[in-house]
Amino acid sequence: MDQRLPSLNALRAFETMARHLSLTKAARELHVTPAAVSHQVKALEADLGVTLLRRVGGEFVLTETAQVALPVLSSGFDQIAEAARRLRSDQARHFLTLSVGPTFAASWLVRRLGAFKASFPEIDVRLETTDRMTDFIRDGVDVGIRFGSGSYPGLQAIRLFDEEIFPVCSPDLLERGPPLVEPADLAEHSLLHVDWTMGQPAGDTLDWQMWLRAAGAAQVDAERGARFSHSNLALQAAIEGQGVALGSESLAGDDLAAGRLVRPFDVTLPMNFAYYLVYPEDTAERPKIANFRQWILAEIAKGKMT
Repeated sequence: MDQRLPSLNALRAFETMARHLSLTKAARELHVTPAAVSHQVKALEADLGVTLLRRVGGEFVLTETAQVALPVLSSGFDQIAEAARRLRSDQARHFLTLSVGPTFAASWLVRRLGAFKASFPEIDVRLETTDRMTDFIRDGVDVGIRFGSGSYPGLQAIRLFDEEIFPVCSPDLLERGPPLVEPADLAEHSLLHVDWTMGQPAGDTLDWQMWLRAAGAAQVDAERGARFSHSNLALQAAIEGQGVALGSESLAGDDLAAGRLVRPFDVTLPMNFAYYLVYPEDTAERPKIANFRQWILAEIAKGKMT
């Protein structure tokens, strides 16, 4: 028996043509010309020594031989496509795709990714920054970090930080600006605000009005001052001496440790929302996800001890 395979291009042309029974539609699917499809089908017929297609009344019809072979051939191409998908997914297993809010990415995560790579050199990180919720399957995301209540149906969620907000400013502002001895002194300074985007939780934001009320300085105008779309921008403006911003340990901790920012007051305001590590329950123990979970929790614990 002749075990030699015909041209795969010719087989593909015939299978596509047989499904559509149209040269034009087959050519469109294969991104070639109708003449090219016709040539491949005729070459396959000549190679096999059988007739596969006939014209009847100006339309193509399958011969009995072709009708018998088509389901097996279509199934074969489906299996090839699945094998290719698995090969690509095997390559994807070397990547860890993270979906992280822009603020947390810029203020905390990015500067630590080098340490993750040093611990797990076989894993390459693909970082996507967005405030919208992630569809893990559709978007091909492995792990998300989100600011919210921790209620994420179908996902495992690990609380990363217990958030409290407090004012921060540059040390130069303390030295050269109006005094900042008590919260009421903020009346003489520019307040830097964050206008939260649609992706952020409502009702529990870095809000000057809430902090001033908690600090007993409700008489300070909480509405004046520059506004920014994300906290990291407001914090950068504070570093540049443009005013006083509200920060938290997760967002401003590195800048406080480096002396780029200082806390003029000890008053803090607890928040109900926090940053959570989230991922689908059925992928929780994949090595790359487990490794990232282990690493980020260790990094946070390390920061709490220093």
